[in-house]
Amino acid sequence: MKTFKDIASAYEEALLPLYPVAEIKQLFLMSYSFVTEKNSAHYMLSNANEITEPMLHQFLGILGELQTGRPIQHVLGIADFYGLRLSVNEHTLIPRPETEELVEWIVKEHQNSEQLSILDVGTGSGCIALALKKQLPHAKIDAIDLQGEAIKVARANAAHLDLSVDFVQADVLEWDIFMQENQQYDIIVSNPPYITPTEQKDMHNNVLLYEPHSALFVEEHAPLLFYDVIAEMGGKHLLPGGSLYFEINQYLSSETCNLLLKKGYKNITLRQDLNQVDRMIKASFKII
Repeated sequence: MKTFKDIASAYEEALLPLYPVAEIKQLFLMSYSFVTEKNSAHYMLSNANEITEPMLHQFLGILGELQTGRPIQHVLGIADFYGLRLSVNEHTLIPRPETEELVEWIVKEHQNSEQLSILDVGTGSGCIALALKKQLPHAKIDAIDLQGEAIKVARANAAHLDLSVDFVQADVLEWDIFMQENQQYDIIVSNPPYITPTEQKDMHNNVLLYEPHSALFVEEHAPLLFYDVIAEMGGKHLLPGGSLYFEINQYLSSETCNLLLKKGYKNITLRQDLNQVDRMIKASFKII
């Protein structure tokens, strides 16, 4: 293998048992950008160029790990999210494009706010909190996660990006213990665990085997546990006119809306993502 085009062909041949062709091409281009520090447009102009021996070893090392089914974000140790490059590992959920849409919703609705307080529940890599801080620099943002290892990653990302977010290890199921009476927020946002065991059969092994189950799955008998708890917390800690923003299970959108109605929330808005599936909800607890 002498050229980048040769490497692209090797990726397709080796990874066809695991991924469709379009996804393999994306995996190669992500590898190309990582190894060469050039974008995919540059590859189109240089795919016949000869590569150096060190580059070849890098490509083959990445390919070998991809053949195990390990997600490329974990192989490279990075994931791009809403214009930010974040470190990720096996302790953090890999940020998804659907979650970028949730961030976009908040940014568009609050970009002119001079004072804003936000709580991100289940922050993982810190992707939501850090993207919001980047876009809404005047906002005061707190973020919590149950897993200490995830908090370490989030703090490292914040330091690398020079963004000020207060990351705290805490269990939202015990919010009434760690939340102070006077903690009030304009926004509480969360992409909590929402996948039920019966949905696992449709999931790829690179998710099931390599991403943290505590960030993904809920018990079959309580699929809305975290929405229930966070909505209850919002009742005590949202400012007048404040809002909840949730990423949700597409199969439980009606149930989630009904839960919020029963909790006394108003102005409940359900949105679909780019794949035209129910994916996001906004709800206000108190009306100004």
